[in-house]
Amino acid sequence: MLETERLILRPPKPEDFEPWAAFMADEQAARFIGGVQPRPLVWRGICVMAGAWTLFGFAMFSVIEKATGRWIGRLGPWQPESWPGTEIGWGLVRAVWGRGYATEGATAAMDWAFATLGWTDVIHCIDARNVASQRVAARLGSRFLRDADLPPPIQQTTQIWGQTKAEWQARRRAR
Repeated sequence: MLETERLILRPPKPEDFEPWAAFMADEQAARFIGGVQPRPLVWRGICVMAGAWTLFGFAMFSVIEKATGRWIGRLGPWQPESWPGTEIGWGLVRAVWGRGYATEGATAAMDWAFATLGWTDVIHCIDARNVASQRVAARLGSRFLRDADLPPPIQQTTQIWGQTKAEWQARRRAR
């Protein structure tokens, strides 16, 4: 579990399923993360995250807003088979967009991934039309690196943004 000023990041729990299903039913919120999903597919998705935590010791965290205790999204480390790199990704419910939660949570997740997982670089897979996530990546100090094709079942071209651990650490020291 990680804690920031306003967020708790923890592995998914069974009680996260209902808000996660509502999140993935929201066309705008799900637009750039695979699109709207029916409840059975969301169930499989949350189980994949929980299973990755068990098998590999990392996956995306459930994001809990401290002030309310509510589940507001998922973010963090992600690297499925054939993925284009070690990713820190994010997806939050629309009700909290614009509050800086993606940047705050991703900052904690990147610190953790570099320190605990030993990652040497981080990427963010961002749809070319997702200007809001491009801005989050830029605030994190990441830059556009290249286009890449995501593996099945996604099979789409995405932008790869990212940075090295050394770049991240230099930026953190400069603050």
